[in-house]
Amino acid sequence: MLMPLIIVAIVALPWLLAHLLRLAGFALIQPQAAGRAGLVLAFLFFALGHFIQTEEMVRLLPEFVPLRRELVWLTGIVEIAIALGLAVPATRRLAAGAALAVLVLFFPANVHGALTAADYGGHALGPIYLLVRVPLQLFLLGWAWRFGWRAA
Repeated sequence: MLMPLIIVAIVALPWLLAHLLRLAGFALIQPQAAGRAGLVLAFLFFALGHFIQTEEMVRLLPEFVPLRRELVWLTGIVEIAIALGLAVPATRRLAAGAALAVLVLFFPANVHGALTAADYGGHALGPIYLLVRVPLQLFLLGWAWRFGWRAA
């Protein structure tokens, strides 16, 4: 259950730090850029999980999905591309749209993982994990829209 807290920290801490520094008189980074940086870090973190904990992520997918391991790796590469795209002004809006789509399209795997109590990132708690995961997903969607799509 620690994973959702880690994700929120990765996403929000750069933005919070930018605000605190601004209040202290040090405008080192704009809060908007810091919010986007949190989103970039989050997608890099998500991607890392695809390569470090591949087998655990494979268990989030239903058995009928073909090439599950390869799909996990491919989606990790997609998340890296999103992170890089968010960091480049010319591709920011496209990457933000992709981030929003990925957050929606990948969510069923999290639901399946919770319903089957997959041993990964809190899913082992079973359906009760969705009480945390759904608000987290809404938070991530809102953050991607605010600091990615809308800002671009």
